[in-house]
This record gives sequence, C-alpha cells and structure tokens, in this order.
Amino acid sequence: MPKTSARLLSLLSLLQARRDWPGALLAERLDISPRTVRRDVDRLRELGYPIVAFKGPEGGYRLDAGSDLPPLLFDDEQAVALAVALQIATTTGAGIEEAAARALTTVRQVMPTRLRRRIDMLQVTAVGRSATGPESQVDSGVLMALGAAVHAREVLRFDYASPPGAGNGDPAMTAPRRAQPHHLVTWGGRWYLVAWDLDREDWRTFRADRITPRVPSGPRFTPRELPGGDVAAFVASRFRGSDGSGDWPCRGEVILDLPAAEVSRYSRDGVVEELGPDRCRLILGSWSWPGLAADIGRFDADIEVVGPAELRDAFAQLARRYANAATGPLGEKRQ
Repeated sequence: MPKTSARLLSLLSLLQARRDWPGALLAERLDISPRTVRRDVDRLRELGYPIVAFKGPEGGYRLDAGSDLPPLLFDDEQAVALAVALQIATTTGAGIEEAAARALTTVRQVMPTRLRRRIDMLQVTAVGRSATGPESQVDSGVLMALGAAVHAREVLRFDYASPPGAGNGDPAMTAPRRAQPHHLVTWGGRWYLVAWDLDREDWRTFRADRITPRVPSGPRFTPRELPGGDVAAFVASRFRGSDGSGDWPCRGEVILDLPAAEVSRYSRDGVVEELGPDRCRLILGSWSWPGLAADIGRFDADIEVVGPAELRDAFAQLARRYANAATGPLGEKRQ
C-alpha cells in the first residue's frame, strides 16, 4: 500500500480528473479499502480541500469548485519554507526573478486558505544577491511570529540575546525590548528584523535568531517612513557603514591569480571578470580599507592592486602588522 502522503496526492489527482467518483471505484483505483478512502478524504478536508460527499446508488465524492489547479500538499513548515525560498529567489540575480514571483503566486492559489494566510503574513526582503538561503538557524515559529507582527502592525515585545560572552560562551539576555516591526530581511546568510526601537527612539536591525517573542504583542501602530524609503538600501547602508547611498564606503580593484569561477563563489556582491584560465579581475567593497585588504587576502593568491592608492596603503599596513605578529614572542617560540 502506498504511503499516506503518496495516497493523498493520488486521491487528489483522481478527484480532479472527473466530476464525481464513486467510493468503490476510488478504492479500486488506489488499491485500498473503502474505509481507507473515507479516512483519506477526511485528512484532505482537515487540510482545507473542499471535498463533498454525494449520496446515491454508488455514493462517492467530488472536489468542489475552486480547486481546478494541480494539487499540492504542504504542512505548515513546508509552506513557510516554500514561501521564503521563492521570495528570496526573486532577488538572486540569476535570471529567475520573474519566474519565481509567478511561481509564488501560483503556489499560493492552490494552497488551502489556512496556509495561504501564513504565506501572506511572511513577507521577506532579500538584501543583496545570494544564490543560497540564510545560514543562521531560526525557528520557523519565531519567523512566523515576526512576520505576523509586521503584517498586523503590532508592537513587538521580545527578549534579545546578546552575542556570546568571553566567559562560558553562552549568550546573555538583555532587558525586554519593545519595537515597531517593519520588515523581515535576509542579509549575508542571516535573518534580521528592521524595526523602530521604542526605548532608544531610533531604527534598529535585530538578528532574528537572537529574538524570543513575548506574548501577547503590544498595541497596533501607524508605520513610520523608513529613511530613504527603500528597505534594501537602508539595510545595506547600515551594514556597510555608508552615508545612506547603499554602497560600501571603500571599494577597490585588484587582479588575482585565481580562476574567476572560484573567486565568484566567495566575492559576495563583488564584480568578477575573467582575464584568463587562472587569472581574474575583482572589484570589491568593504567598510574600511584594511577590512577590504583583509577580505581580498582570504583568497590566498598573488595580488596585483589596480587601485586606489588607499587600498595599496592598507595592504602595506597589514603587511607590517602581520610581520610584527609573526616575529613577536609567540612567533619566536614557534620558529
């Protein structure tokens, strides 16, 4: 006998193939008992699919109007995962943005009302181009709570964990926070909540994996206008430490003795141009010149600085710093 999930998909497919299905014929086609057919019909009804039983000599079932698209079965966590994946795909820069947006619309239409509401509450903005999803682990219940607060425009009350300390490594919980949530975003492999902090009277970006929502939520609020009006530009500016233009304050150009395909995998929003089988041009940004030089040094290859002079000076500064570290007391003991 097929597994329950496979049987349910087969049952939905059959119900869409014709208007009325006698129960005995469904049991025969699925190679199950009439009693199992009844149980499976009840399961589909619990998931929100409108299946009507009709009486008569043969008695059977029909899929009610409004369910003429291909059947899809999702539990709550799968629905959340699918909605998030498709929303992030709309900003990957891989040429599938329009298709991902259409796919999300199609999937939403064929889901039961209950799951459709959950998808509508979870609106995600992916900041920057990334072919993969967020790396930080966030409980789906937390994401749904944050999404619901953003959707309902309700003040969020939550505990917020500070970064792990230098002692036992456990994160410390700060005093309860109150904020007006505005957007749920992904950036650099992590989830963030963009919100107006009521206690500090300023905009903040909170890491979602450090948030523990409190219930009940606070009162409804009238949304403030986000500086600049664009959440992606706002978040990018905050993390890049720029003046609000959305670009990195420091941007430089180098030539690396590495294949372009290898550099592209780790260059974030950098621009990579192939110059040969094992040589490429990289234009990359960072929050400081030493930070940019250190980022480029991670590629472990010969580097030719094209410009500007500030980047060349930063490499010289790091070279002296690393040389001092190598010849210090610990370096002398290791030689």
